[in-house]
Amino acid sequence: MERNVEKMLKRVSIVFLSIGTVLMVIMILQTPKTCISPEAPSKPHTHFPRSTCDSSPRQHLPLPKKNARIWSSGAWKSRLYSFSTYFLRFRDLGFIQNHTKALCLSAGAGHALMALSQIGLSDVTAVELVDSIPLVKRADPHNLPFFDGVFDFAFTAHLAEALFPWQFVEEMERTVRRGGFCVVSVDECGGDDVRDIARLFHNSKVVDVANVTLEGSKKTSILFKVQDSPT
Repeated sequence: MERNVEKMLKRVSIVFLSIGTVLMVIMILQTPKTCISPEAPSKPHTHFPRSTCDSSPRQHLPLPKKNARIWSSGAWKSRLYSFSTYFLRFRDLGFIQNHTKALCLSAGAGHALMALSQIGLSDVTAVELVDSIPLVKRADPHNLPFFDGVFDFAFTAHLAEALFPWQFVEEMERTVRRGGFCVVSVDECGGDDVRDIARLFHNSKVVDVANVTLEGSKKTSILFKVQDSPT
């Protein structure tokens, strides 16, 4: 009796093993149902690869088209307008003109550069730790690759984020000519904070302080005039 039961169990095991093997082979060989024929018309709502078997490479926009799309966006235009309005004040006060050679430090994606160009400046350079072609070049604001006194005007809105603020400011002053201007925009602050920032500028004096709105935030703008270097 026990032998008959044992034989029957072995037969059942062999049958199930065979069925399992056949099913596995079918699953491996069968085309997934998620695959869609390349000839099938695309659906309007389809934003991702149509199936796991669609291995065709995605198309990437050329850089000029990608930039054109970014620069035409509402967010970009809004920030650009804010910077343009901010810089127009310095032009109206006579601190910058169309021939002014300007430098933007920690320039991000390049809004400040584009704004200065938009109000008439023809020679503007922008640097950041990560470049943003074609507006922003890669350079360390703490160690600028420029000769002494080659710029008339330098601007940054990110002094507070500098790893070494004193070295950041030193490079600003070094690359701006005597009689030129350095401008920093910081979170809105009072007299004591302004004096602390002014102490970083060893070769410059404060000539203008104003509370402004930049990129939708309240800021304090401080303008310095570069003096003779100490002997």
